[in-house]
Amino acid sequence: MTDSDLDAFLAGDRLDHVVLFLTDDYLDDEGTIADYGRVVDGGVVLVVPGEKGRRLFSAGTGMDAMEFAKQAMGTEGDIDRDLQGGTCPDCGDGAAFIFAFAEAQNEEVGGIYAEGDVIHAYAACPDGTAFSDRWVVGEA
Repeated sequence: MTDSDLDAFLAGDRLDHVVLFLTDDYLDDEGTIADYGRVVDGGVVLVVPGEKGRRLFSAGTGMDAMEFAKQAMGTEGDIDRDLQGGTCPDCGDGAAFIFAFAEAQNEEVGGIYAEGDVIHAYAACPDGTAFSDRWVVGEA
């Protein structure tokens, strides 16, 4: 993975990919997940095709990606726009891991979906609290 892969995702150019951020605490001992991504301060970021990304998320966290997303949707929080951190709404700690995907603009649905492509991000803090954030591509 290169910086341009993440930049392309954040720009809405990789709607069929997912982004994973796993802190060092969530990486497997053999480091195999890290082989798929780019090492950043405190962890690894991966941009991979959707189904492969969901499998890697499960391998790295022991959870099903879409079940985790459903759980996280119940609590709003702040996830960094570079998908490399966030703030837990319950305890104020940083995100332990993040799973994100993008959805194409859909004017028929309305709301923020009419404004542009939307990034859906789901995170968990070290205490296990799952939370979510979403934004229109390009918004600060």
